[in-house]
Amino acid sequence: MPALQRVNLRGNNLEGGIPKFLGNICNLKELDLRDNKLSGSLGVVVKNLGCAKDSLEALALARNRLTGALPDLSILSSLRKLSLSGNQLEGPLPVNIGKMSQLELLDVSSNSLHGVISEVHLFNLTKLKQLSISFNSLSFNLSSDWIPPFQLDYIDLRSCKLGPQFPSWLRWQTNFSVMDISDNNISGTMPNWFWNLPSGLAFLNLSFNKISGSIPNLQLEFDDSPFIVLRSNLFHGSIPLFLFNSEVLDLSINMFSGPLSLLCMRMNNGLSYLDLSYNLLVGGIPDCWNKYKSLTAINLENNNLSGVIPSSLGSQQTLTSLRLRNTSLYGEIPHSLKNCTALQLLDLGDNKLTGIIPPWIGERLDRLIVLRLRSNEFHGNIPSTLCRQQFLQVLDLSFNNISGDIPSCLNNLTAMAHFGSSMETISIMGIGYAMDFTGGIGVSFDEHLLVVWKGFEREYGNTLGLLKSIDLSCNKLSGEIPRELASLQGLVNLNLSRNMLRGSIIREIGQLKSLDSLDLSKNNLSGEIPESMSELSFLSVLDLSNNKLSGKIPSSTQLQSFNAISYSGNLRLCGEPLSKCPEDEPPKLPNNGGIERSSEGDEGLFEPLWFFIGMTTGFLVGFWGILGSLVINRSWRHKYFQLVNKIREWIRLRMALMVVKLQRKLGLKE
Repeated sequence: MPALQRVNLRGNNLEGGIPKFLGNICNLKELDLRDNKLSGSLGVVVKNLGCAKDSLEALALARNRLTGALPDLSILSSLRKLSLSGNQLEGPLPVNIGKMSQLELLDVSSNSLHGVISEVHLFNLTKLKQLSISFNSLSFNLSSDWIPPFQLDYIDLRSCKLGPQFPSWLRWQTNFSVMDISDNNISGTMPNWFWNLPSGLAFLNLSFNKISGSIPNLQLEFDDSPFIVLRSNLFHGSIPLFLFNSEVLDLSINMFSGPLSLLCMRMNNGLSYLDLSYNLLVGGIPDCWNKYKSLTAINLENNNLSGVIPSSLGSQQTLTSLRLRNTSLYGEIPHSLKNCTALQLLDLGDNKLTGIIPPWIGERLDRLIVLRLRSNEFHGNIPSTLCRQQFLQVLDLSFNNISGDIPSCLNNLTAMAHFGSSMETISIMGIGYAMDFTGGIGVSFDEHLLVVWKGFEREYGNTLGLLKSIDLSCNKLSGEIPRELASLQGLVNLNLSRNMLRGSIIREIGQLKSLDSLDLSKNNLSGEIPESMSELSFLSVLDLSNNKLSGKIPSSTQLQSFNAISYSGNLRLCGEPLSKCPEDEPPKLPNNGGIERSSEGDEGLFEPLWFFIGMTTGFLVGFWGILGSLVINRSWRHKYFQLVNKIREWIRLRMALMVVKLQRKLGLKE
């Protein structure tokens, strides 16, 4: 096969080693075996290339099961592209890789490589354009005055060890389009020279470091709208205007300050994702969102903002995520938001919003997966239109002034009726970020959410898609718990505590097989705990305290595993872990057939029941026999009372003598 130059067997579930016959193709220039199940040592693979070693220009073995150390790859003298990511390779990066003068793309990311990369590894890679060594345990040891021999276009060094100082050799990389040096423990002030970013910038990620300083307000223009992610650093000062000329801008978890009015100073039709959360921004949310035409996500939560929700937000018909939590907003939810029909996540919690929960949320926003209105001042009833939300998985209306009954139609929340979920994460952008054989890029952002269970906030990110929760706690809800809730068999968290609910716990509650947390405390619930509750085998948090429950706690390993606090405040409730129920107390049997005797064998103080019955009968017969005779015969009556007086005087004398003897015996008298 002398004419064959390219072999592409990507994604065919091939197993075993690389076929030896490929080494007989002496003119082979490109071998693409990515996304298979090939195993064995990479050294054996290189050896089996045979005469193809001299002609091979591109070798792609990414995402297989190759093991062992990296061999001497410099024998592939013509190699321009090498893709080995996503295998099980280990050991150091060979020094002789620096001899591969034709190499343009080097991707060894997502392996188990370790050791140090020095200038020797890189000194002769003059044609290198794309470098990806991310997700290994490799560290850099380069002198501060080292000038690299290459100009990189693609720099992917995620989760390596570049820090603690900012890598000075990056100063000489002036034409890159992609740079990802996130999670590298880089600290200190960002040098100003770095911000002279190339006009062809497509992606910049400095997140999860400890970089400080302010960003200069430069007059930068980009050829296209780049992705800029500076999340989780220590940047401060105002946000420079040029950053808003991005498609994705994530400045969250920093210390940026100043007003948001600068959003109105630039018109950008390309901005799709904006995350300014967890900063020190002040003032109101500007009312100029109609300048932006394709926003997918807006996150301004946890800032020092105030004011009302601007009505121009309703112009964002492509918006899938709106997060304004904990920003001191007041007023009502603007009617214009009903136009944001693509919304999947709406979080307005921890503000001072008032009014009723608008019925149009259930009517128009029919794609909602998460609705969080927690900790506001909403009043009125829960609108029955919310029951139309077939995709809703998280409903949090807690800590408001909502009254009325719980809608029985909540069983129409069909996403909560199914076990599990079709996807673990809730992604708001459908593009992925990866450098591959062709160097393609993109970013995928997964939603996260704070959920409160028993007073503790838990953040759900990668598993948010699996969470199914209803929290209506701390309101003024009345009426009974609707039996229809039992059909929501995928529910993981149910919190109805601190309301005024009455009636009994629904008998069908055992149908909620997925429940991990159940809180019905501080209501007016009565009756017994249903036997079916013992079937909730996944339950790890339970609180039924401070109700009017009665009867015996059903016996099950699960229900008895909770401590007494989970059941406290129910005065007529009994059984483990509370005190035993009366019917469970063993009967108190009388000792010695009902006769109690002293320790010395004397007769006891109590006689058997038959003795008392006989004595009572004899007394009545004898008493009335004597009494009748005395009443009839007067002389007998006088003699009888004389006899009684003599007996009384004799008893009194005998008692006095006994007292004197006892006192002498005890030494109380001389």
